[in-house]
Amino acid sequence: MTPKERMRRALTYESVDRLPTQINYTAAAGRKMADHFNVALEDLPRMLGNHMVRLDLAFPEHLSEDGRIKYDWWGAGFDTGEEGYFPGVNPLAGERDLDSFDWPNPDVAGLLDEAARRLADWGQEFFIVPNFGFALFERAWSLRGFEQFLMDLALDPEYAAELLDLIADIQLRLIGRYLELGIDGAYFGDDYGAQKGMLISPAMWRQLIKPRLARLFAPFRERGMLILMHSDGQIQPILPDLVEIGLTALNPVQPEVLDHRWLQANFGRQLAFYGGISTQTVLPNGTSAEVREAVANCARDLAPDGVGLLVAPSHRLMSDIPVANVEALLEAFRGL
Repeated sequence: MTPKERMRRALTYESVDRLPTQINYTAAAGRKMADHFNVALEDLPRMLGNHMVRLDLAFPEHLSEDGRIKYDWWGAGFDTGEEGYFPGVNPLAGERDLDSFDWPNPDVAGLLDEAARRLADWGQEFFIVPNFGFALFERAWSLRGFEQFLMDLALDPEYAAELLDLIADIQLRLIGRYLELGIDGAYFGDDYGAQKGMLISPAMWRQLIKPRLARLFAPFRERGMLILMHSDGQIQPILPDLVEIGLTALNPVQPEVLDHRWLQANFGRQLAFYGGISTQTVLPNGTSAEVREAVANCARDLAPDGVGLLVAPSHRLMSDIPVANVEALLEAFRGL
């Protein structure tokens, strides 16, 4: 069974020879693991036993003059000295005029050239998805600033809705181009929760985010494709909504936040799951034995029938995770 076949079957609750696995990582963690395992960086995903390959846009790198800020395709700036994903430069922070903003062009030539090359190299064997991280809510606040966009949502929802619509329109044009390449499904990232609750009320999410997220899901849903979504934190109140608009697999199912047995009891067969091994506690701080136990518990609680789960760390591995625990993770994966 190829990784592509195993992914499709496991996440649609069809029988598989074993559960699929995935390990994503930051650039620094990737270099650390490649050095430790003595493999080329480009061969690391195969060595780790990954089943999914995510495709990204190709565009000229843009750094600040001092090299401390790296700008993404949308113009949000990230600190090059950090391993995380919190944008420190928000291009719409002091500008409300959406018409005069220099929006990125989703139709520009060359934007998907690297994606097409990776698809040609990996697509026969692996499950291929476009990476729509910072898909909607996160994209809006990356442009406006986190606090400012929360204020927009509360005090000027019409403006917030206009911004979200412009973002969705661009994402949909990119989705159309990715579909023409021949991808296998969708991967979105949009965090709605903190450790103890949602960042905005469920009612506000349903009014302003849900209908636009449904627009992004629709092209994949219409084609019967799998839709995977990363959304951190305690988002329990909106899980039925995500099922309603077509979500196939929920990531990262953080064990500190969403109880795995509760998830399986309430959403098994409605949702598949992706993740489950904590990058907050056990992977950076646990022993090798605790890592192996965490993998076993995750598979037992989220996939009691041996299906419905892509076993993985709950987020990208960062360089603070000991390589001994990566070895323990791989050992546990082989025992699934």
